Amino acid sequence: MTVLVGGVGGARFLEGARERFGVTPFPEKDGPAPDGAAGDSVTAVVNVGDDAWMHGVRICPDLDTCMYTLGGGIDTERGWGHRNETWHAKEELAKYGADPDWFGLGDRDLATHLIRTQMLSSGYPLTDVTAALCNRWQPGVRLLPATDGRHETHVVVADPESTDGAKKAIHFQEWWVRYRADIETFGFAQVGGADGGGSGKALASRAAIAAIEEADVVFLAPSNPVVSIGAILSVGGVRAALRSTKARVIGVSPVIGGAPLRGMADRCLDVLGIETSAQAIGEHFGARSGNGILDGWLVSEEDAGVAIDGLPVAAVPLLMSSPQATAAMIDAGLELVGL
Repeated sequence: MTVLVGGVGGARFLEGARERFGVTPFPEKDGPAPDGAAGDSVTAVVNVGDDAWMHGVRICPDLDTCMYTLGGGIDTERGWGHRNETWHAKEELAKYGADPDWFGLGDRDLATHLIRTQMLSSGYPLTDVTAALCNRWQPGVRLLPATDGRHETHVVVADPESTDGAKKAIHFQEWWVRYRADIETFGFAQVGGADGGGSGKALASRAAIAAIEEADVVFLAPSNPVVSIGAILSVGGVRAALRSTKARVIGVSPVIGGAPLRGMADRCLDVLGIETSAQAIGEHFGARSGNGILDGWLVSEEDAGVAIDGLPVAAVPLLMSSPQATAAMIDAGLELVGL
């Protein structure tokens, strides 16, 4: 099973996938599953659009949220960041007047970013760096960045300091954390490239493409359809792999009864002129029998009645209240497409 995921919602979905399919996170390193253990494996292709350089270190929020959640180190109250965190470095940076002052790095979390930055600076690709970090956390799911290149999401907004209606592009983190998406917004763009520079298009890693092409089933987790799943789909090669894979591709609606459970997916959809509904998001992804990427679409029971041309739809409980509840959701998806 391969899953395209963002941060918090994606991590919770992966907990259910791990529950359903068992644990073989690094089969090429660990060898066959032990006797009595499940032989199935789960691979996550993770959004890197939120990634950023802050205070000289490389931060990968969605990769870390998945890693910490599955490794038992997440702050469960916040839903992100390290458990038992302290903030001494953040306080000292503020005393120096270091920017950005709106983004806080926890002390424990900083260790992860330092190791990542050192390895990247030594020439290791992000895929290998992520695998090394996961050796410490043992998440039970193989975590792959969608690309080893730079693929940061930037947001075109009205310049808050302008008096003549000028626009400017800011990093997604600034839009999301500093402004809480409460600023006039015109669109999203990916910045980066295969070489990490500011031009061209980042290409999916060979591992990410293989995970999609060689899977028996691919799920789109109930992550933000614009800046999480959408950012993954915009990586070069991902959409084509989803269109051509022999696996069945199943999407899970990120909204229940017309509202996202958390985050600001509705704000992102509004920028693109897409209604915040299971119907509209399913149509946005589209059926693979047409020009889209899906073979099945799971919606909540509150959204029963959704119908999309060429796309089987099932209304099931979508509240990820426990890994077991999410595993049942996955089973419903498999049943929907005849697996």
